[in-house]
Amino acid sequence: MTHKFDVVVVGAGAAGLFCAGIAGQRGLKVLLVDHSEKVAEKIRISGGGRCNFTNRDTTPANFLSENPHFCRSALSRYTPQDFIALLQRHGIPFHEKHKGQLFCDRSAEDVINLLLAECDAGGVTRWQPCSIKSITGPAQPGAGSYQIESDRGRIEAPQVVIATGGLSIPKIGATDFGYRIARQFGLRLVEPRAALVPLTFDGEAWAPYAQLAGLALPVRIETGPVDATPKQRKKAVVFAEDLLFTHRGLSGPAVLQISSFWREGQPVRINLAPGVDLPTLLLRAKARSKKLIANELAALVPARLADAWASRDPAWQKPVSEATDKALTMLAERLSDWQLTPTGTEGYKKAEVTLGGVDTRDLSSQTLESKQAGLYFIGEVVDVTGWLGGYNFQWAWASAFACAQALAHKHHGASPPPD
Repeated sequence: MTHKFDVVVVGAGAAGLFCAGIAGQRGLKVLLVDHSEKVAEKIRISGGGRCNFTNRDTTPANFLSENPHFCRSALSRYTPQDFIALLQRHGIPFHEKHKGQLFCDRSAEDVINLLLAECDAGGVTRWQPCSIKSITGPAQPGAGSYQIESDRGRIEAPQVVIATGGLSIPKIGATDFGYRIARQFGLRLVEPRAALVPLTFDGEAWAPYAQLAGLALPVRIETGPVDATPKQRKKAVVFAEDLLFTHRGLSGPAVLQISSFWREGQPVRINLAPGVDLPTLLLRAKARSKKLIANELAALVPARLADAWASRDPAWQKPVSEATDKALTMLAERLSDWQLTPTGTEGYKKAEVTLGGVDTRDLSSQTLESKQAGLYFIGEVVDVTGWLGGYNFQWAWASAFACAQALAHKHHGASPPPD
Protein backbone atom coordinates (compact mmCIF):
# COMPACT_ATOMS: atom_id res chain seq x y z
CA MET A 1 0.00 0.00 0.00
CA THR A 2 1.26 3.50 -0.85
CA HIS A 3 0.50 6.31 1.58
CA LYS A 4 0.04 9.70 -0.13
CA PHE A 5 0.63 13.07 1.52
CA ASP A 6 1.15 16.66 0.41
CA VAL A 7 4.37 16.91 2.39
CA VAL A 8 6.55 14.59 4.46
CA VAL A 9 8.62 16.15 7.25
CA VAL A 10 11.51 13.95 8.37
CA GLY A 11 12.64 14.67 11.93
CA ALA A 12 10.39 15.41 14.92
CA GLY A 13 12.63 17.90 16.69
CA ALA A 14 11.98 21.61 17.22
CA ALA A 15 12.09 22.62 13.54
CA GLY A 16 10.27 19.56 12.21
CA LEU A 17 7.40 19.70 14.69
CA PHE A 18 6.89 23.42 14.18
CA CYS A 19 7.00 23.20 10.38
CA ALA A 20 4.60 20.25 10.30
CA GLY A 21 2.09 22.01 12.56
CA ILE A 22 2.07 25.23 10.55
CA ALA A 23 1.86 23.42 7.20
CA GLY A 24 -1.01 21.29 8.47
CA GLN A 25 -2.87 24.37 9.68
CA ARG A 26 -2.38 25.93 6.23
CA GLY A 27 -4.38 23.09 4.67
CA LEU A 28 -1.70 20.54 3.74
CA LYS A 29 -1.94 16.82 4.43
CA VAL A 30 1.27 16.32 6.44
CA LEU A 31 3.16 13.23 7.59
CA LEU A 32 5.80 13.71 10.29
CA VAL A 33 8.29 10.84 10.58
CA ASP A 34 11.03 10.18 13.14
CA HIS A 35 13.20 7.15 13.86
CA SER A 36 12.98 7.74 17.62
CA GLU A 37 10.04 6.78 19.79
CA LYS A 38 10.13 10.11 21.66
CA VAL A 39 9.83 13.51 19.99
CA ALA A 40 12.05 16.52 20.63
CA GLU A 41 14.60 15.00 22.99
CA LYS A 42 16.88 18.01 22.50
CA ILE A 43 14.10 20.32 23.70
CA ARG A 44 13.51 18.02 26.66
CA ILE A 45 17.10 18.22 27.94
CA SER A 46 17.84 21.83 26.99
CA GLY A 47 18.25 24.60 29.52
CA GLY A 48 18.57 22.18 32.41
CA GLY A 49 15.14 20.77 31.54
CA ARG A 50 13.48 24.18 31.22
CA CYS A 51 14.28 24.88 27.55
CA ASN A 52 15.92 28.17 26.65
CA PHE A 53 13.39 28.49 23.81
CA THR A 54 14.50 31.83 22.34
CA ASN A 55 16.44 35.02 22.95
CA ARG A 56 14.64 38.37 22.97
CA ASP A 57 17.68 40.07 21.44
CA THR A 58 18.16 37.76 18.42
CA THR A 59 19.86 39.33 15.40
CA PRO A 60 21.62 37.79 12.38
CA ALA A 61 24.91 38.73 14.08
CA ASN A 62 24.28 35.97 16.63
CA PHE A 63 24.76 33.24 14.00
CA LEU A 64 27.73 31.59 12.30
CA SER A 65 27.56 30.49 8.66
CA GLU A 66 29.73 30.46 5.56
CA ASN A 67 27.06 32.89 4.31
CA PRO A 68 26.25 35.08 7.34
CA HIS A 69 23.45 36.91 5.50
CA PHE A 70 21.47 33.75 4.70
CA CYS A 71 19.55 33.71 8.00
CA ARG A 72 18.28 37.30 7.69
CA SER A 73 15.16 36.55 5.63
CA ALA A 74 13.74 33.84 7.88
CA LEU A 75 14.67 35.60 11.13
CA SER A 76 12.96 38.80 9.99
CA ARG A 77 9.70 37.00 9.19
CA TYR A 78 9.41 35.03 12.42
CA THR A 79 10.79 36.83 15.45
CA PRO A 80 11.25 35.95 19.13
CA GLN A 81 8.14 38.06 19.82
CA ASP A 82 6.14 35.81 17.48
CA PHE A 83 7.13 32.68 19.41
CA ILE A 84 6.53 34.44 22.73
CA ALA A 85 3.01 35.28 21.55
CA LEU A 86 2.46 31.60 20.72
CA LEU A 87 3.55 30.58 24.23
CA GLN A 88 1.21 33.14 25.73
CA ARG A 89 -1.71 31.81 23.66
CA HIS A 90 -0.98 28.39 25.13
CA GLY A 91 -0.75 29.82 28.65
CA ILE A 92 2.86 28.79 29.19
CA PRO A 93 4.66 30.80 31.90
CA PHE A 94 8.27 31.79 31.25
CA HIS A 95 11.01 34.07 32.56
CA GLU A 96 14.13 35.85 31.38
CA LYS A 97 17.31 34.56 32.96
CA HIS A 98 19.81 37.10 31.63
CA LYS A 99 21.00 38.59 28.35
CA GLY A 100 17.62 38.04 26.72
CA GLN A 101 17.54 34.27 27.40
CA LEU A 102 13.98 33.02 27.94
CA PHE A 103 13.16 29.80 29.81
CA CYS A 104 9.98 27.94 30.75
CA ASP A 105 8.98 28.43 34.39
CA ARG A 106 7.91 24.82 34.76
CA SER A 107 9.46 22.43 32.27
CA ALA A 108 10.63 21.96 28.69
CA GLU A 109 7.66 19.61 28.35
CA ASP A 110 5.50 22.73 28.04
CA VAL A 111 7.18 23.61 24.73
CA ILE A 112 6.96 20.01 23.50
CA ASN A 113 3.25 19.85 24.36
CA LEU A 114 2.71 23.18 22.58
CA LEU A 115 4.32 21.83 19.40
CA LEU A 116 2.31 18.60 19.58
CA ALA A 117 -0.90 20.61 20.08
CA GLU A 118 -0.03 22.72 17.02
CA CYS A 119 0.48 19.50 15.03
CA ASP A 120 -2.85 18.15 16.26
CA ALA A 121 -4.53 21.42 15.25
CA GLY A 122 -3.11 20.88 11.77
CA GLY A 123 -4.23 17.25 11.55
CA VAL A 124 -0.62 16.09 11.21
CA THR A 125 -0.09 12.32 10.96
CA ARG A 126 2.88 11.19 13.09
CA TRP A 127 4.77 7.93 12.59
CA GLN A 128 7.13 7.04 15.41
CA PRO A 129 9.31 5.17 15.59
CA CYS A 130 9.66 4.89 11.83
CA SER A 131 12.89 4.63 9.88
CA ILE A 132 13.32 5.96 6.36
CA LYS A 133 15.13 3.44 4.17
CA SER A 134 15.39 5.51 1.00
CA ILE A 135 14.14 8.65 -0.72
CA THR A 136 13.89 8.75 -4.52
CA GLY A 137 13.27 11.96 -6.40
CA PRO A 138 10.61 12.51 -9.07
CA ALA A 139 11.40 11.25 -12.56
CA GLN A 140 11.02 14.82 -13.81
CA PRO A 141 12.61 17.49 -11.55
CA GLY A 142 9.90 19.71 -10.11
CA ALA A 143 7.11 17.42 -11.32
CA GLY A 144 5.65 14.34 -9.67
CA SER A 145 6.24 12.93 -6.22
CA TYR A 146 9.12 11.70 -4.10
CA GLN A 147 9.03 7.97 -3.37
CA ILE A 148 9.95 7.21 0.22
CA GLU A 149 10.49 3.69 1.51
CA SER A 150 9.95 3.38 5.25
CA ASP A 151 9.54 0.50 7.66
CA ARG A 152 5.81 1.34 7.70
CA GLY A 153 5.46 1.16 3.93
CA ARG A 154 5.87 3.31 0.84
CA ILE A 155 5.08 7.03 0.95
CA GLU A 156 4.52 9.46 -1.90
CA ALA A 157 4.69 13.24 -1.55
CA PRO A 158 5.55 16.09 -3.93
CA GLN A 159 7.37 17.95 -1.14
CA VAL A 160 9.84 16.65 1.46
CA VAL A 161 11.33 18.57 4.38
CA ILE A 162 14.52 17.35 6.06
CA ALA A 163 14.62 18.49 9.70
CA THR A 164 16.88 15.78 11.12
CA GLY A 165 19.37 18.03 12.94
CA GLY A 166 23.11 17.56 13.20
CA LEU A 167 25.51 15.14 14.85
CA SER A 168 25.46 16.54 18.38
CA ILE A 169 24.43 14.29 21.27
CA PRO A 170 24.19 10.92 19.48
CA LYS A 171 22.82 9.23 22.62
CA ILE A 172 19.48 10.98 22.00
CA GLY A 173 19.33 9.83 18.39
CA ALA A 174 21.45 12.25 16.34
CA THR A 175 22.56 10.84 12.97
CA ASP A 176 24.03 12.04 9.66
CA PHE A 177 20.78 11.24 7.79
CA GLY A 178 20.23 14.82 6.62
CA TYR A 179 23.76 15.12 5.27
CA ARG A 180 23.42 11.82 3.40
CA ILE A 181 20.20 12.98 1.73
CA ALA A 182 21.83 16.28 0.77
CA ARG A 183 24.76 14.46 -0.83
CA GLN A 184 22.43 12.05 -2.60
CA PHE A 185 20.74 14.95 -4.39
CA GLY A 186 24.00 16.69 -5.26
CA LEU A 187 23.91 19.42 -2.62
CA ARG A 188 27.10 20.75 -1.11
CA LEU A 189 28.02 20.47 2.57
CA VAL A 190 30.04 22.71 4.85
CA GLU A 191 32.17 20.29 6.90
CA PRO A 192 30.28 19.63 10.16
CA ARG A 193 32.02 19.91 13.52
CA ALA A 194 31.09 20.06 17.18
CA ALA A 195 30.09 23.49 18.52
CA LEU A 196 28.99 24.90 21.87
CA VAL A 197 31.26 22.24 23.35
CA PRO A 198 33.79 22.01 26.23
CA LEU A 199 37.48 22.35 25.33
CA THR A 200 40.06 19.75 26.38
CA PHE A 201 43.81 19.90 27.01
CA ASP A 202 46.74 17.50 27.10
CA GLY A 203 46.62 15.53 30.35
CA GLU A 204 50.13 16.33 31.53
CA ALA A 205 49.92 20.00 30.61
CA TRP A 206 46.54 20.28 32.31
CA ALA A 207 47.64 18.57 35.54
CA PRO A 208 48.33 21.85 37.44
CA TYR A 209 44.78 23.01 36.75
CA ALA A 210 42.89 19.73 37.21
CA GLN A 211 42.75 20.49 40.95
CA LEU A 212 40.46 23.42 40.09
CA ALA A 213 37.73 21.13 38.69
CA GLY A 214 34.34 22.46 39.73
CA LEU A 215 35.49 26.07 40.11
CA ALA A 216 33.36 28.58 38.21
CA LEU A 217 34.06 32.29 37.78
CA PRO A 218 33.18 35.15 35.42
CA VAL A 219 35.77 35.77 32.68
CA ARG A 220 36.35 37.46 29.35
CA ILE A 221 37.42 35.02 26.64
CA GLU A 222 38.50 35.25 23.00
CA THR A 223 40.35 33.16 20.43
CA GLY A 224 42.23 33.70 17.18
CA PRO A 225 45.53 33.01 15.41
CA VAL A 226 48.65 32.34 17.48
CA ASP A 227 50.31 35.41 15.96
CA ALA A 228 47.23 37.64 16.14
CA THR A 229 48.10 41.30 15.66
CA PRO A 230 46.72 43.97 18.03
CA LYS A 231 44.34 44.99 15.22
CA GLN A 232 43.09 41.39 14.85
CA ARG A 233 42.63 41.08 18.59
CA LYS A 234 40.68 44.32 18.65
CA LYS A 235 38.23 42.86 16.11
CA ALA A 236 38.04 39.44 17.81
CA VAL A 237 34.76 38.12 19.17
CA VAL A 238 34.89 38.40 22.96
CA PHE A 239 32.46 36.80 25.38
CA ALA A 240 31.94 37.85 28.99
CA GLU A 241 30.42 34.78 30.66
CA ASP A 242 31.14 32.22 33.37
CA LEU A 243 33.95 29.69 32.93
CA LEU A 244 34.03 26.26 34.57
CA PHE A 245 37.18 24.24 35.24
CA THR A 246 36.82 20.48 34.64
CA HIS A 247 39.15 17.52 35.12
CA ARG A 248 39.88 17.46 31.37
CA GLY A 249 39.74 21.15 30.50
CA LEU A 250 37.36 24.09 30.41
CA SER A 251 33.60 24.39 30.10
CA GLY A 252 30.85 26.78 31.15
CA PRO A 253 29.00 29.33 28.99
CA ALA A 254 32.16 31.34 28.18
CA VAL A 255 33.94 28.30 26.76
CA LEU A 256 30.88 26.91 24.97
CA GLN A 257 30.48 30.26 23.24
CA ILE A 258 34.11 30.57 22.16
CA SER A 259 34.29 26.92 21.03
CA SER A 260 32.21 27.78 17.95
CA PHE A 261 34.93 30.24 16.87
CA TRP A 262 37.97 28.23 17.98
CA ARG A 263 40.03 26.31 15.41
CA GLU A 264 42.59 23.57 16.00
CA GLY A 265 46.01 24.98 16.88
CA GLN A 266 44.68 28.35 17.99
CA PRO A 267 45.07 29.55 21.59
CA VAL A 268 42.27 30.87 23.74
CA ARG A 269 42.95 34.02 25.73
CA ILE A 270 41.21 34.45 29.06
CA ASN A 271 40.99 37.33 31.50
CA LEU A 272 40.38 35.56 34.81
CA ALA A 273 39.73 38.83 36.65
CA PRO A 274 37.74 41.08 34.30
CA GLY A 275 37.08 44.51 35.67
CA VAL A 276 39.81 44.15 38.31
CA ASP A 277 42.97 46.31 38.13
CA LEU A 278 45.28 43.55 39.35
CA PRO A 279 48.65 45.30 38.88
CA THR A 280 47.58 48.37 40.87
CA LEU A 281 45.89 46.42 43.65
CA LEU A 282 48.79 43.98 44.12
CA LEU A 283 51.33 46.83 44.26
CA ARG A 284 49.15 48.61 46.80
CA ALA A 285 49.00 45.43 48.87
CA LYS A 286 52.79 45.23 48.80
CA ALA A 287 53.02 48.62 50.50
CA ARG A 288 50.70 47.76 53.38
CA SER A 289 50.49 43.98 53.88
CA LYS A 290 52.69 41.16 55.14
CA LYS A 291 50.30 38.42 53.99
CA LEU A 292 51.33 35.81 51.45
CA ILE A 293 50.71 36.80 47.85
CA ALA A 294 48.14 34.00 47.56
CA ASN A 295 46.18 35.42 50.50
CA GLU A 296 46.12 38.93 49.02
CA LEU A 297 45.20 37.54 45.62
CA ALA A 298 42.31 35.61 47.19
CA ALA A 299 40.60 38.94 47.89
CA LEU A 300 40.55 39.62 44.15
CA VAL A 301 39.87 36.20 42.58
CA PRO A 302 38.50 32.90 43.99
CA ALA A 303 40.79 31.49 46.71
CA ARG A 304 41.33 28.17 44.90
CA LEU A 305 42.46 30.03 41.80
CA ALA A 306 44.73 32.30 43.84
CA ASP A 307 46.40 29.30 45.53
CA ALA A 308 46.86 27.43 42.26
CA TRP A 309 48.33 30.43 40.48
CA ALA A 310 50.69 31.48 43.26
CA SER A 311 52.08 27.93 43.49
CA ARG A 312 53.24 28.05 39.84
CA ASP A 313 56.31 30.24 40.49
CA PRO A 314 58.64 30.54 43.52
CA ALA A 315 58.59 34.32 43.04
CA TRP A 316 54.88 34.25 43.97
CA GLN A 317 55.25 31.98 47.02
CA LYS A 318 56.24 34.61 49.56
CA PRO A 319 54.76 37.54 51.50
CA VAL A 320 53.56 40.24 49.12
CA SER A 321 55.79 42.77 50.87
CA GLU A 322 58.88 40.77 49.84
CA ALA A 323 57.89 40.32 46.19
CA THR A 324 59.46 42.38 43.45
CA ASP A 325 57.28 44.77 41.45
CA LYS A 326 58.21 42.77 38.35
CA ALA A 327 56.97 39.50 39.90
CA LEU A 328 53.65 41.03 40.95
CA THR A 329 53.17 42.68 37.57
CA MET A 330 53.88 39.37 35.80
CA LEU A 331 51.38 37.56 38.06
CA ALA A 332 48.74 40.17 37.23
CA GLU A 333 49.45 39.88 33.50
CA ARG A 334 49.25 36.07 33.53
CA LEU A 335 45.88 36.17 35.27
CA SER A 336 44.42 38.87 33.04
CA ASP A 337 45.77 37.40 29.78
CA TRP A 338 46.03 33.64 30.29
CA GLN A 339 46.87 32.06 26.95
CA LEU A 340 46.58 28.33 26.43
CA THR A 341 46.02 26.09 23.41
CA PRO A 342 43.36 23.36 23.60
CA THR A 343 44.20 19.97 22.12
CA GLY A 344 40.58 19.37 21.16
CA THR A 345 36.97 19.33 22.33
CA GLU A 346 34.69 16.88 24.11
CA GLY A 347 33.20 16.14 20.67
CA TYR A 348 29.65 15.50 19.57
CA LYS A 349 28.75 13.60 22.74
CA LYS A 350 28.90 16.87 24.70
CA ALA A 351 28.30 19.40 21.91
CA GLU A 352 25.02 21.29 22.12
CA VAL A 353 24.90 21.89 18.35
CA THR A 354 26.67 21.05 15.10
CA LEU A 355 28.47 23.77 13.16
CA GLY A 356 28.32 23.50 9.36
CA GLY A 357 25.84 21.39 7.43
CA VAL A 358 23.92 21.80 4.18
CA ASP A 359 25.57 24.62 2.22
CA THR A 360 23.29 27.65 2.05
CA ARG A 361 24.47 28.33 -1.51
CA ASP A 362 22.24 25.41 -2.50
CA LEU A 363 19.18 26.67 -0.56
CA SER A 364 16.75 29.56 -0.95
CA SER A 365 16.97 31.94 2.01
CA GLN A 366 13.32 32.80 1.43
CA THR A 367 11.81 29.29 1.30
CA LEU A 368 14.57 26.89 2.48
CA GLU A 369 13.95 24.88 -0.71
CA SER A 370 17.07 23.33 -2.19
CA LYS A 371 18.26 23.27 -5.80
CA GLN A 372 16.49 19.91 -5.88
CA ALA A 373 12.92 21.14 -6.42
CA GLY A 374 10.51 20.08 -3.68
CA LEU A 375 13.28 19.18 -1.20
CA TYR A 376 13.71 21.50 1.79
CA PHE A 377 16.18 21.66 4.69
CA ILE A 378 15.48 23.46 7.99
CA GLY A 379 16.93 23.82 11.47
CA GLU A 380 20.30 22.52 12.61
CA VAL A 381 20.98 20.45 9.49
CA VAL A 382 21.58 23.75 7.63
CA ASP A 383 24.86 25.68 7.86
CA VAL A 384 23.42 28.24 10.29
CA THR A 385 24.55 27.94 13.91
CA GLY A 386 23.56 30.24 16.73
CA TRP A 387 25.39 31.36 19.83
CA LEU A 388 24.54 29.84 23.19
CA GLY A 389 21.44 31.40 24.71
CA GLY A 390 18.29 30.43 22.81
CA TYR A 391 19.44 31.47 19.35
CA ASN A 392 19.46 27.97 17.85
CA PHE A 393 15.85 27.38 18.85
CA GLN A 394 14.90 30.72 17.28
CA TRP A 395 16.55 29.58 14.04
CA ALA A 396 14.51 26.35 14.27
CA TRP A 397 11.24 28.30 14.62
CA ALA A 398 12.14 30.88 11.96
CA SER A 399 13.40 28.42 9.33
CA ALA A 400 10.43 26.13 9.97
CA PHE A 401 7.98 29.00 9.57
CA ALA A 402 9.58 30.22 6.33
CA CYS A 403 9.52 26.68 4.96
CA ALA A 404 5.91 26.01 6.00
CA GLN A 405 4.81 29.26 4.32
CA ALA A 406 6.57 28.19 1.12
CA LEU A 407 5.04 24.70 1.26
CA ALA A 408 1.55 26.19 1.58
CA HIS A 409 2.05 28.71 -1.20
CA LYS A 410 3.37 26.06 -3.57
CA HIS A 411 0.56 23.64 -2.66
CA HIS A 412 -2.11 26.27 -3.21
CA GLY A 413 -0.44 27.55 -6.38
CA ALA A 414 0.22 31.01 -4.98
CA SER A 415 3.30 33.17 -5.32
CA PRO A 416 5.86 32.84 -2.53
CA PRO A 417 5.69 35.43 0.30
CA PRO A 418 7.75 38.61 -0.18
CA ASP A 419 11.22 38.57 1.32
